[in-house]
Formats: sequence, structure tokens, C-alpha cells
Amino acid sequence: MIVSRPARRFALFVFGLTLTVGAASLAGENFIGEAKAAGAFAIGQCAAYGQAYDYAAESQAKEAALKQCKGNCTAVTMKKACAAFSVDMTNPCGPHGYAVRPKISASLNEATRECYKYGGKECVIRAWVCDAKG
Repeated sequence: MIVSRPARRFALFVFGLTLTVGAASLAGENFIGEAKAAGAFAIGQCAAYGQAYDYAAESQAKEAALKQCKGNCTAVTMKKACAAFSVDMTNPCGPHGYAVRPKISASLNEATRECYKYGGKECVIRAWVCDAKG
């Protein structure tokens, strides 16, 4: 089969353009995903909490979560993950649990297990949050 020179040039042009656009969109997705992929979950006494997600840096997310949490709070960070916080409803100032896992279901289950592990009687999820692609 003989292909004319202009047709071959056009085919190469389209092929090159497709590669360029594909590479640019992949690079853009990775850049955007990485730029907004930090989160934090602050946990305090008596069911206090704060949350932040899709921040550019973990330190910014941690600061934002701690601002929302009232009292003596500590923060855990997450990157492309989910966090959950469980408290004992019979004593909100008592046993609690938290977890950070890649998927929401795993973080909810683990936070509840942690609450029961530390003596909770009626542990329920108080709050949860997922960060970019978590």
C-alpha cells in the first residue's frame, strides 16, 4: 500500500499531538493531586475534634485541624487517606479511638475497634474525613 507524503505527515502530526496532549494531561493530574493531597485530623478530650483536608502541605492541614479542635488536642496527618474518630457515647470524655487508613471503611472499622479496645461500651463514629483520593 502506498501512502502519499502529505497523508503520512498528517498522520505523524496527529500522533505527536496525541502524545503531547496525553503527557500534559497526565502531568497535570499528578501535579494537582500532589498539590492538594494533605490532610489532618485533630483529636481532643470529651469528643472534641477538628479536621482539614486537601491542603497543599501537611503542616498547613495540621494547623487548620488544631484550630477547630477545642481543648488539649493532638493531630494526626494523612495523605490520600481517610481518618475516623470514635467515642464511647456512655462516656464521651472517656474511651475513644481513631484510625488513618487508605479507605474509609477500614478507618471506620479500626477507629471503632480501638474505642472498644480501651474500654468503650457504646462506641460510635463521632467524625470522619477523607483526603484527596482517599
